[in-house]
Amino acid sequence: QVQLVESGGGLVQAGGSLRLSCTASGGTFSTYTMAWFRQAPGKERDLVASINWNGERTYYADSVKGRFTISRDNGQNTVYLQMSSLKPEDTAVYYCAADLDYLIAYDLTNTDYDYWGQGSQVTVSS
Repeated sequence: QVQLVESGGGLVQAGGSLRLSCTASGGTFSTYTMAWFRQAPGKERDLVASINWNGERTYYADSVKGRFTISRDNGQNTVYLQMSSLKPEDTAVYYCAADLDYLIAYDLTNTDYDYWGQGSQVTVSS
């Protein structure tokens, strides 16, 4: 069983930056595909970015390309989401997710993750 704990959310002005962290315990972190999702009020939860086990492959939603960067440190069991040029529409609860399934590892756009963090609120003011 994998436990995921996010940190780093908060309130920031438009144009600012934040870095989210997600630290995992249980299982072997370096074998998991990791991802960040977000859910805004009244909307579905959407995939923001994902990264394969060694960080060599990544995926980004069109809405965050060029502004967000996903990375991981397997020695620290942590995945990061660096968010820059933030916009009010980035306001959401951000969730970290992990999965071992080879289908997830093969297709980084897959959204069927098994393990989830508790979520971290990010609010961008205009």
